[in-house]
Amino acid sequence: MSTPQTTPLTTEAAREKVAAILPGIRSDLEDLVKIESVGADPARRGEVDRSAEAVRALFAAEGFDAEIVSHEGGFPAVLAHKRTTVEGAPTVLLYAHHDVQPENDHADWDTPPFVPTERDGRLYARGAADDKAGIAAHLGAIRALGDDLPVNVTMFIEGEEELGSETLPDLLATYKDRLQADVIVIADSGNWDIGIPALTTSLRGLVRLDVEVRTLTHAVHSGMWGGLAPDALIALSRLIASLHTDAGDVAVEGLHSGPAADVDYPEERLRAESGAAPGLEWIGSGSAVERLWTKPALSITGLDAPKVDGASNTLVPAARARISMRIAPGDTTANAEACLRAHLEKHVPWGATLSMRTVDTGEATAIDATGPHYDVARSAFTDAWDGTEPVDMGVGGSIPFIAEFLESFPAASVLVTGVEDPDTRAHGANEGLHLAEFERVLVAETLLLSRLGGA
Repeated sequence: MSTPQTTPLTTEAAREKVAAILPGIRSDLEDLVKIESVGADPARRGEVDRSAEAVRALFAAEGFDAEIVSHEGGFPAVLAHKRTTVEGAPTVLLYAHHDVQPENDHADWDTPPFVPTERDGRLYARGAADDKAGIAAHLGAIRALGDDLPVNVTMFIEGEEELGSETLPDLLATYKDRLQADVIVIADSGNWDIGIPALTTSLRGLVRLDVEVRTLTHAVHSGMWGGLAPDALIALSRLIASLHTDAGDVAVEGLHSGPAADVDYPEERLRAESGAAPGLEWIGSGSAVERLWTKPALSITGLDAPKVDGASNTLVPAARARISMRIAPGDTTANAEACLRAHLEKHVPWGATLSMRTVDTGEATAIDATGPHYDVARSAFTDAWDGTEPVDMGVGGSIPFIAEFLESFPAASVLVTGVEDPDTRAHGANEGLHLAEFERVLVAETLLLSRLGGA
């Protein structure tokens, strides 16, 4: 870390500065949320472009050299730089993304999804948390520090994270020299609970396969051939059932599992946050956080089969399923996919024809969150949350681009933070940002930048 050049802000001073700029940041966030930057919808590609320009303008107004960049065929990202006058100051890269998930059925929302609406201390809208609040958090810390910014800052605001960051590796390679940093802050995760901050230190990876089982060349009468020829749905069902033990553990051999942090996940929180039906039993073995963070998980997320209504008395000749497998930190997508394919080939019943297609993959991530930069981050979080130390938590979902940053910038300290909480409902209807927690996030990031420059 650098030789001390500046005097870091006190916690009280950071709170005062954040309070002064918060109304403007809230307004900027709401303006961003109103832009329907849904990259998955070709009809709204122009909205993604408009969102990128709005983000560029916000940071240009703060004195950044800001531009919009993209790779051929990709969506627009914002790349911006601002240098401090402090000699020998470290460089901090701040990441977020401005594209959002589709809002899906508007009838599921209590208020229109692109009209930011405050209710009971939350701001509801698509992107209000994931991840336009990440942009606003970075902007707020910069604005709070103003001319006293003690570090060099690079902004990288991606435009296709919700589409899998397909061109991110190309952008990182193209602009690698301009993205070099001592510390990378990725604001795309969340906190352990309201009032309890967190650093995300592990994320599971992803392997998705489309699997087809064929038993017949064409449909035949179930009365004439049932009892001799198996239908494809029965064969596929038996194959799917082979993927778990009776206890619900993943039965695919060769997958990695690991220990998780010693964090208590109360039963009432698990049931409330998961939406578990009354009487549902959990599957698998080990602690709740191990099953959610550091062990593989396997789900069927799609199924092609005739509808019940109108179904005829015929044996179905072929059936398809989409298998979504989360892989534990420490495993690789290459190993996990090979193990899954081998299992399916071994267990397909009755000589049925099996075909498989890889949909997509994403590597798991494990971060060694030790060292002086992480110590600074933990102190900033602790002070922003009134003495509550941050939890090192895992995430059961996948953010594959984090592995890209770790690979591209191995010398940097990567801090995965965020604005979400257990009731944010990112990707779902009624996505909401807890406004009091958002203010604490602003204070924490202001303290973090201040202390990185003065340490």
